[in-house]
Amino acid sequence: MFDVQNLPLWQSVSLTGLTTLLSILALFLLTKLMGAKQVSQMTMFDYVVGITIGSSAAELATELEEPHKPLTAIILYGLIALGISILSCKSLKARAFMQGKPLILLQDGVIYRDNLKKARLDLNEFLTYCRIGGWFDLSQLQTAVFEHNGTVSFLPRETDRPATPNDLNLEPKQSWLQTPFVMDGKLLAGNLRQAGKEDAWVHRALLRQGYRDEKEVFLALWDGRETLTVFPMDPKKRTAEQTRTPE
Repeated sequence: MFDVQNLPLWQSVSLTGLTTLLSILALFLLTKLMGAKQVSQMTMFDYVVGITIGSSAAELATELEEPHKPLTAIILYGLIALGISILSCKSLKARAFMQGKPLILLQDGVIYRDNLKKARLDLNEFLTYCRIGGWFDLSQLQTAVFEHNGTVSFLPRETDRPATPNDLNLEPKQSWLQTPFVMDGKLLAGNLRQAGKEDAWVHRALLRQGYRDEKEVFLALWDGRETLTVFPMDPKKRTAEQTRTPE
């Protein structure tokens, strides 16, 4: 190892920059390895691993003499997290131990005080979760469940849930995921090919809405049928409209 204390300032700054980039790269690769859970709703174990790896990454960014030590710690934490994740997928007992079990907080008009204690929730926090979920009248709820990732799920009573098309004997057409055809003034050729459309088709659709070309469009979304929703690059031009595109 070399003596970083006697290095010129520019070399010390350069080394700090390199170790910082190394820590970011290590975190990114480990997060990709462990999966999207680390960046979404986390379990208790995900939280512990996340903050530990983050702390080691911060140490790596400033450790100039022996950067391999915090880097080794980051890799080991990541591998342990991956191993536990695989074990949890294969073993119900391991999953229950690592992630915990859902707790019923409310069922058929009864609030379970013991389960609130197990979830470390008081009544004010429980009522806050209910309001966030859009439930201001607890009598409208059949069940409330505290999930292992810290969220609360709600099942309304049949008489208080929103009506569905089946309730009204309706047969609406299925909606499809909108596909971007234009983003930031550029045609997305890959999306067009996947949808079986051509550039000329998009240009005709844009022309019908008053756009000369895709450069005037911030975002254009195709609904899978005949509708192209267009958002202009210049908000003063006009609001986005839906129109039927020419065949």
